[in-house]
Amino acid sequence: QVQLVESGGGLVQAGGSLRLSCAASGRTISSYVMGWFRQAPGKEREFVASVSWTGGSTYHADSVKGRFTISRDNAKNTVYLQMNSLKPEDTAVYYCARSTTGGATDDLWRYDYWGQGTQVTVSS
Repeated sequence: QVQLVESGGGLVQAGGSLRLSCAASGRTISSYVMGWFRQAPGKEREFVASVSWTGGSTYHADSVKGRFTISRDNAKNTVYLQMNSLKPEDTAVYYCARSTTGGATDDLWRYDYWGQGTQVTVSS
């Protein structure tokens, strides 16, 4: 069993920044692709970014490319999402998840363990 706990969310003005963390416990995540997803009220959960097990390869959704950066620290069993130039449309609950595949994927059905989420609210 893997437990994933997100933190770092909050209320920020448009143009601001936040850094989300996803701390894993129970088992190491160092050999797994990890991803971030988000879900806004009334909308489906959508892919944000994923990172390879080494951290050397990343994949970002077009909607966040150039503004968000996913990274990981395997020594700390933690994954991060640096979010810059935030927009009101980035408001959502953000979730981290562990992938069951060996490569980057934006398919949420290919992720097996999920955190409880952290709320990000961007005011205009």
